[in-house]
Order: sequence, then structure tokens, then C-alpha cells
Amino acid sequence: MKLSQYNYKLTPDMLAKYPAENRDESRLLVLDRKTGKVEHKIFKDIINYFRDGDVFIYNNTKVFPARLYGNKEKTGAEIEIFLLRELNAEQRLWDVLVDPARKIRIGNKLYFGDDDLLIAEVIDNTTSRGRTLRFLFDGDHEEFKKALFSLGETPLPKWIREKVEDIDAERYQTVFAKHEGAVAAPTAGLHFSKHLLKRLEIKGIKAAEITLHVGLGNFRNIDVEDLTKHKMDSEQIIIEQEAADIVNEAKDKNKRICAIGTTVMRTIESSVTTQGRIKPVTGWTNKFIMPPYDFSVADSMVTNFHMPLSTQLIMVSAFAGYDLLMDTYNLAIKEGYKFGTYGDAMLIL
Repeated sequence: MKLSQYNYKLTPDMLAKYPAENRDESRLLVLDRKTGKVEHKIFKDIINYFRDGDVFIYNNTKVFPARLYGNKEKTGAEIEIFLLRELNAEQRLWDVLVDPARKIRIGNKLYFGDDDLLIAEVIDNTTSRGRTLRFLFDGDHEEFKKALFSLGETPLPKWIREKVEDIDAERYQTVFAKHEGAVAAPTAGLHFSKHLLKRLEIKGIKAAEITLHVGLGNFRNIDVEDLTKHKMDSEQIIIEQEAADIVNEAKDKNKRICAIGTTVMRTIESSVTTQGRIKPVTGWTNKFIMPPYDFSVADSMVTNFHMPLSTQLIMVSAFAGYDLLMDTYNLAIKEGYKFGTYGDAMLIL
């Protein structure tokens, strides 16, 4: 497969600038992989496609306020910092993206907040845009994290809106978010309301929670035409024994397993055994799924409509089939579905 095969014309009016008024009332396109049949539903209708004993696997990562604005020493030039991940808690080391990167060099000091609440020193150039910062702070780690996150804002992708609004603090977060560490929301999970989760529970549909802390690997641009040469950035994953047991028991009983989003699919496929069961894991994954690929765990998935040339689009094509998925995207465009983070959803069976 070549990167150029995943291009399509995306116009600004196709992108959702705001979430649906109610989480579970976005549109839902249902695609049957075997027959090619397409149905047009509302998201909360998803309950009708599953039965007692089936399992939904959710990513319970929590987005932290990763975008900060500060000033460079001496010149006072405005600098935007995007926190990626903490490298060393004791030394206050963080991997970050910097904009504009060309003005920031090793040894520069950056100042954040009123009265320079935080000061950071650039100690390494990791990529053309990336840097490693050492934050200078006298308090303990909890006090430092509190100060750091108090200065940050919700890392809403700028192609949605330039300005973060009050609604984003709640809606750019799933209702089951628990473990802080993501710089972007696992978007398929944004469609679930507490009410829908309760209805699923009453019907007997089980919930298994895993964690993938969404990082740069999830949205870095692919810069090679030959997809076999693309390397994903590593992201932290956690699967507890309880979640593995729920999924494996359902597999043993031939129940349907639904991965809620591409991050879930990557996580479970990173910990699968030769028997198609998942095992507990605490570690990292840089798994890049592209066609052809034999999925071992989930037999259905929920996903949003993804950007052209993205790793998410490529993965979903491996699950649905390339030709069928691209035909379905063309149909979704004609039918006025909204694309992107706050957009509509697709259920692939």
C-alpha cells in the first residue's frame, strides 16, 4: 500500500467545529464488512447491534492540559509549548514540541505564567520541532504538576478551532477517562454518554478498559510513500488482568468483541497471543497497522471519520478492506457526515 492511496478531498465544511449537543446523538454509519451493506443511524442505536455477553473495549486515558504559552528569555518572544510526555519526574524532564522551533536552542530559558511561575531550560534537540526541557521548580512533584497543568490549556487540535472554549474542557474528554497521560482524546470514545453506558450494562454488554496514552505517534504526519517504511512513535499502554479476563472469556464463548477506536485496536493487537487472546501488559507500543493485516481479537470496531493520509485511516482500511472503506468514505461525504475529532462515527461489523 502507498500513502497516496489514502488521499481524498477534505473541505473545511466537512470538519466538525463543535461536538453534537448530546454525546450519543451524533450520526452513526453502520458498515457490514461481509455484505457491504450501509445503514444510517444515530449513535445511541449502537446498542441494537450487540447482545448479552458481548464486550466493548474502551480506552480510559485522560487528556491533560498539554498546550502552554510562554516567553523566551531576553527577547520576550512568544513561544508555544506542546507537552508530549514526562521523561523523568525527579529531574522534571519533558519531551515537548516548540513553535516556532527555529528560535529555540539548547541553553535557552523559557518563562511561563504570571511572575514567571515556571521556568524551563532547553537541554536537548530531539527533532526539528521537538525539544527536551528541564523545568526549574522548588516544590515536590505533585506541586510541580499542579503548577504545570494550571498553566496549560486543553490541547484541542487547531484545525478544529483556533480558540479553546469552555465546552472543550468537558467534551474533549471521554466520560470514562481515568488515567491522565494523553495529549489527544481517543475520539471514538467521545460518543458515549453515561446514560448509554448504563443502557449497555443493563443489556448485559460488558465493558473492558485498557489504557493507551495518546501521544505524538497518533497524529504525526507520515512522510514516506512506502508505508512499510513508516515508524510510529512509541506510546504507553496498560492492560490489567481484569480487562484481559473479560475479553478472553467472551472470546472463549464466541461473543462479539468491539474495539472502541483505533487506539484500543492498536493496544490489544500489541498484546495478543498466538491463540488470539490478550495478556496483561504495562509497556510501550509503536505498532503500525496497515493492510494486509489479520486482526486477532476484535471482530467489530467504532471509529470516527479520519483525516486523509493518516495512520488511523490506514488502520481502519486494514479492518474494513481498502476498497470498501474508501467507497464508504465517498458515500459519507455525499451524505454530509462530519469528519474529525468532534465528528460523526462509524460502526464496522
